[in-house]
Amino acid sequence: MSSEGVELLTVAHRELDLRDQAAVFAWFARAKPQVVVLAAAKVGGIVANNTLRAEFIYDNIAIAINVIHAAHVNGAEKLMFLGSSCIYPKLAPQPLRENAMLTGPLEQTNEPYAIAKIAGIKMVEAYRSQYGADFINVMPTNLYGPGDNYHPEYSHVVAALIRRFHEAKLADAPEVVVWGTGTPRREFLYVDDMADACVHLMKTYSDTALVNIGTGEDITIADFARVVAAVVGFKGSISFDRSRPDGTPRKLLDVSRLMELGWRATTPLEVGVGLAYQAFLREAATQ
Repeated sequence: MSSEGVELLTVAHRELDLRDQAAVFAWFARAKPQVVVLAAAKVGGIVANNTLRAEFIYDNIAIAINVIHAAHVNGAEKLMFLGSSCIYPKLAPQPLRENAMLTGPLEQTNEPYAIAKIAGIKMVEAYRSQYGADFINVMPTNLYGPGDNYHPEYSHVVAALIRRFHEAKLADAPEVVVWGTGTPRREFLYVDDMADACVHLMKTYSDTALVNIGTGEDITIADFARVVAAVVGFKGSISFDRSRPDGTPRKLLDVSRLMELGWRATTPLEVGVGLAYQAFLREAATQ
């Protein structure tokens, strides 16, 4: 962040459990951050969301209420809360506009996570309304890149497929099985683009309305699996396990508001997946 002329304060989970209210309040009282980007969350793919339902709702609500209130009490000048496209109804019109939140039922497999994120959004709105706090909400699409979680069961689709195709290549396996039917469409944003969008909005945006952050383009899981296979160098066949859940049929964000605010993504999908794979190889080499 030297190019922005700021001192970047970070704290690892092992040093500060954001679910611990007393610990969070003590850290904020010491650090007194001028600006807060609340990106911390308990996250995972479909299996993690559907299996760890209690943890996903408790942990994420606790993180939101502790950090947002501590930022307010300790005089933070600005706060950005990162939500998730999961907040939108399962069958909301596509592409997903910011005003679609709370207009219909959520996807059942990630409902606890979505409800926790909606609670954080509403808390930001309330603090802005009651206290005049310059707190804003942004809704990132599916993110990928360096530092991702590559757990074989609980990772998101990009990390899961990178690991699966890499291991299949090393084992010279004839086939890789992808969960679901392959027909759902997903939008993917490289993490460096996401960071750049956050900096842009922190510097230029102050309003109650949510702002979607994405590319404005999506791809079927089947086609995305082929992209990952090509990047990794897997030469075998790809099949689909239809017994596994698909999740929401489509989650494409309407990014017209973000584009009007002067920002758009710049990393092509194939380039981003290549960068993510190289990061995966580096991280695997250090373990």
